[in-house]
Amino acid sequence: MNEPAPHRRSADLVVVGMGPAGRSLMHRAEASGIDVLGIDAHPNRTWTPTYSAWADELPSWLPLSVAASSTTRPAAWTTRRQAIERTYCVLDTPALQRALVVDPARVVAATATDVRCHQVTLADGRVIHGRTVVDARGSVGMAGLAEQTAYGVVVERHVGEKLLEGEGAWFMDWRSDNGSDPADTPSFLYAVALDEHRILLEETCLVGAPALTSDVLRDRLVQRLSTRGLDLTGDEAVERVKFAVQPPPRDRADRGVRRFGARSSSMHPATGYSVAASLATTDAFLATVTSGRSKHSPSIWAVQRLRNLGLRTALNLEARQIPDFFASFFELSVPLQTAYLSGGNDLRGTLGAMMRMFPTLPPSARLAIARTVAGR
Repeated sequence: MNEPAPHRRSADLVVVGMGPAGRSLMHRAEASGIDVLGIDAHPNRTWTPTYSAWADELPSWLPLSVAASSTTRPAAWTTRRQAIERTYCVLDTPALQRALVVDPARVVAATATDVRCHQVTLADGRVIHGRTVVDARGSVGMAGLAEQTAYGVVVERHVGEKLLEGEGAWFMDWRSDNGSDPADTPSFLYAVALDEHRILLEETCLVGAPALTSDVLRDRLVQRLSTRGLDLTGDEAVERVKFAVQPPPRDRADRGVRRFGARSSSMHPATGYSVAASLATTDAFLATVTSGRSKHSPSIWAVQRLRNLGLRTALNLEARQIPDFFASFFELSVPLQTAYLSGGNDLRGTLGAMMRMFPTLPPSARLAIARTVAGR
C-alpha cells in the first residue's frame, strides 16, 4: 500500500498532489535527501494526457527517453505560414511517469480536505504536519476560471501525414476551414506526431470564459479534416482536453501555502502549458523552499502580471484579430519568443516581446489591447 508507517505523520516537506508537478517535486526532493512526504487520493493513477514542451525547457536530469517525438521547425499558420525556429517535443507520458520515481512508502493515499502552510488535514481526520507544505493539486474542476479546451483524434501516421503538409508539426493552424462563423469564438488545429506511428489532430480553443465545448470542437474538427480530404471513420482514439489556464484565487485559509504546477502561476495563459514549466523550475523551487527565501522575486511577480495582461488581451480580442496577433508574435526573434513563452522570471525579455509586438499589430488589435490595459 502507498501508506507511510503509522508513526510517521510529519516531514520537512509535504507535497499535496502527485500529478506531474507534484511528483517531479517529490522525485527531486528525494534525490536531494530532503525529508518529503506526498499526499494524493490516487497516487498510482495512470497519466493519459498528451504533454508537450520546447526541447530547451526540459531539465538535464530527465532521461532522453521521455521525448516520444520532436521536430526542429514546427510551423504556425496565422495570416500566413510561419516557421518556428525552436525544437518542439511531444513527451512519452508513460515514460515521464516512470522517470519520476518516488518512494511508495513516503506517499499517503488519501484526500486532502484542508491545506495550510504547516499542516494538511485528510478526509479521514488525520493531520499531516510539515515544515513546508506545497499545494500541487492543479485546478481541475474549479468553476469561474478561464479555460483551454480541445477535442482530438489519433490517426495512423500514413493517414495523418498529408494533414501536416510537409511540416514537422502544426503548433497552431488558424485557417478558417472548420465551419465556424467569423464572429464565433475561434479555434485552431494542433497537429503533432505522437511517435513514429501515430499523429494527433486536435481542434483547440486557446482560451475562453467560458471556453468552447467538446461537442463544438468535435464538429469543427470533423469539418476541417473533411475539407482537407480526411473523413474520419469514428473508430479513432479520442482525446478531450479541459483545464484552467489561470490559478484559482486564494482565500484566507491557504495564505502562506506555497503552490506549484498548474495551481500556481507556472501555467502559461498563452499556451496552456504548465508541465514543462514545472519540470524546468523544480530544482529552483526546491532551493527556494529549503532555504526559506521569499516565494517570489519581484521579476517573477512582474512577469506574472504581464502574462495576466496577455490573458485578458486574448479574451478581449475579436476572433478576426487573433491570427494577426499571433502573426506578429511569430515574427519576433526566437530569443524574444522564448522569453515570453518560457521565461518565468525574464522581465526584460517578456516586456521586450510585448513592446516589440504592439506596433506591428493592426490598428483594431492595438486599440483592443489599449482598452485591456486601461481596464475597459
